[in-house]
Formats: sequence, C-alpha cells, structure tokens
Amino acid sequence: MIRIGDLAARTGVSTRALRYYEEQGLLPAARTGGGQRLYPEAAVDRVGLIQGLFAAGLSSRSLTVLLPCVDAREATDEAVTLLRTERDRIDRQIEELAATRDRLSEVIVACTTATPATCGHLVYPSSGE
Repeated sequence: MIRIGDLAARTGVSTRALRYYEEQGLLPAARTGGGQRLYPEAAVDRVGLIQGLFAAGLSSRSLTVLLPCVDAREATDEAVTLLRTERDRIDRQIEELAATRDRLSEVIVACTTATPATCGHLVYPSSGE
C-alpha cells in the first residue's frame, strides 16, 4: 500500500488532486486507523489513466462513467456513446488545430519573405506622427 504523499511523488500529481479524485469516486483509498489514505500499487497506473483522460479534455463526470467500465473490463452502452462523443470532439479539435497551424505557416512565410515595401504590417509610423 502507498501513502498519499508517495503516490503524489510517483505520479507527479499533487496530494490535493489525489484527494479530489477520491472525492469524485475516481480513485478509491483505504484508511488507516489514524485516517491516513492508503492506495494499492495499481493506483499509480490509475492516476496516469485519470491524468491522460483529463488531458484529452474529459470531465470528472465523464470519468465516473468510464472508470467503472475500465475496472469491470466491460463497456456499457452509455460508456461507448460517451467515448464516441469524446472521440468526435477530439477529432474536431484536431481539425481546428491543423487549420490554425496552416494559417500560422502562411503568416510565417509572409513575414519571412516580406519587406516594408510589400507588407504594410511591417511599416511602423514614425514617432513624429
């Protein structure tokens, strides 16, 4: 069993975040007689999974639907629908980011090949104006 401070150190996640995960039902913890939280060794991987899902933009509410399926190794219809919805959202974000990247590339080319004579954005008014 791992104490909360050790779990935090091993995962790079704050103890505050770990307590939040527990409050949300995402990371179960046992308690000592003195009330200290203890986690199984598998909690290290669980925290990594939680962090990855949060990084992908899923909410803690979504995780409360998905993690029981992970634990049971069986997906419910609700979980599959949620996963598809999240995948589609991520796909849209990827498309938007790719379009933004392409626009930035165009700006980079324009800025690196422009001169004050060909690009009005490179002309600054003199301090006397």
